[in-house]
Amino acid sequence: MKMNQSLGPIHLWAIAVGLVISGDYFGWNFGWQYANFKEFAIAVGIVAIFYSLFSFSFTELSASLPHSGGPSAYAHFAFGAWGGFLVGFFTLVEFVLAPPAIASALGAYFHFIFPTVPPMLASISFFILLLIVNLFGVKQTAKFELFVTLVAVSGLVIYTVSLVPTFDPAKLDFRQDWKFLPILHALPYAIWFFLAVEGVAMSAEEVKNPSTDIPKGYGAGISTLIFFAFTVLFVTAGNIDTRSASKLDYPLSFVMGSVFGTNFWLVQVFTFIGLFGLIASLMGIILGFSRQIFALAREGYLPNFLSRLDSKSFIPSNAVLFGGAIGIIALLFGDTDQLITLAAMGACGMYMISMLSFFHLRVYKPDLHRPFQMIGYPILPGISLLLSVLFFFAMIFLYKKLFLILGMFLVLWALFFGVRTRKKIGRIPRNQLSADGMESPLSRADTDF
Repeated sequence: MKMNQSLGPIHLWAIAVGLVISGDYFGWNFGWQYANFKEFAIAVGIVAIFYSLFSFSFTELSASLPHSGGPSAYAHFAFGAWGGFLVGFFTLVEFVLAPPAIASALGAYFHFIFPTVPPMLASISFFILLLIVNLFGVKQTAKFELFVTLVAVSGLVIYTVSLVPTFDPAKLDFRQDWKFLPILHALPYAIWFFLAVEGVAMSAEEVKNPSTDIPKGYGAGISTLIFFAFTVLFVTAGNIDTRSASKLDYPLSFVMGSVFGTNFWLVQVFTFIGLFGLIASLMGIILGFSRQIFALAREGYLPNFLSRLDSKSFIPSNAVLFGGAIGIIALLFGDTDQLITLAAMGACGMYMISMLSFFHLRVYKPDLHRPFQMIGYPILPGISLLLSVLFFFAMIFLYKKLFLILGMFLVLWALFFGVRTRKKIGRIPRNQLSADGMESPLSRADTDF
C-alpha cells in the first residue's frame, strides 16, 4: 500500500520551518557566551551554508530509501548493521535531548508571563502533558503544521517590526577582532537555529512531484530559516548588550521587556505566541523521537518491548514513555546549554555518517532509483561532508567532557546489544526500504516526519 502523495511545496515549507522555528526563540543566544557578535555571525553563516547543501543530499537518501528508521536505515543499507547502530545512537541523542532543552525554554517563557510559577515546574508540566497527548494518538497533520508555523512566524515578525525603531547599528561593531576558536565554540548554538530541519526529508514519499516540489518547498523553507536566523540575530544585537542575554532561556521576551517594559501588552502577546511555537516544536520532536526509538527497536537495536504498538491507536506508547523518561531526567539534571550542545553533537555525528552513506551509495549503488537527485555532485555534497566532519570533530575537541558522556553511553549500548546486533541483524533487506511491508502501522502520514 503506497502512502498518500498529497504534499506540495507549501506543506514542505511548513514542515521544514515548523520543526525548527522554536530555535529562533531561544538557545542560539548561548553562543554569545563564547563569541562576540562578529564571530557568532560568521558561525551562523557557515552553518547556513552547510544546511543548505546537506538538506538536499539527505532528501536524496530519503526519497531513494524510504524507511521509518530514517538515517539509521540509510547507514544500515550502506554499511551494514553497525553503521545503522552508530547512526541510530547519534540520531537518538539529537532527538531525545532536544525536547528537554525546548521544555526548559517553555518553562522560562511561561515564568516570564506568570512569575509565581517556578520555571522547572512549568517545564516538567508541559513535557508530561505533551507526552500524554502523544499517548492518546493525536496526529500532527501537514495542515496543522502549516497553521502553527504561520503563528510562530507571525511572532518573529512582531518581534522584528517592534524593535526596528530602537535598533542601534552602532551596537553591531563589525570592527571587532575575530578568532577561529570562538567561532568553533559557537557552532552548537548556530546549529540550533536549524537543528532537526532534516526531518522534513522523511516526507519525501508523500510529495506529489518530488523532482520539482522538493526543491521549491525545501528551498523556501531553508531560505526562510536563514532569513529569520540573521534577522533575529541582528535585531537582538542591535537593541541590547549581547552578554546580557547570553545565559537566558527566554532571550526574545527579555529583549522586548528591556525595551518596552515587562508588563507592556505587546511583550505579553509576543511571549504567548512564543509559547505556542515552542509547544508545537516540542510536540513534533516527541513524535520524532518516539518514531526513532520504535524503528530502532523493530530492527533489533533496542529491546523488543519498545517496538510494540498500542492495539487501538497504533501509537508506540512504550517508545513515547521511554524517550520521555530520559528527557525528564535530562531536564532535571542538565543545563539547557549543555543539552543543546549534546543534541548538536549527536546531530553532527548523524550528518557526517549520512553524508558518507550518500557517497557510498552513489559509488556502489549507481542504479538505485532516485526520485530526487542532489545537484552539483560531487562538489556540493563534498562541501557538506567536509563541513559535517569539521563540525563533529570541533565539538569533540572543544567539549571533551560532554563527548566522554556520550562515549560512555555508546559503549554501554554496544556492550549490551552488540552480540544481539551481530547475530540477528544483517544488511538491511532492500524490500523493507519501501512504502510497503511494516510501514503501515506507524506511517509518516501519522507524524509528518
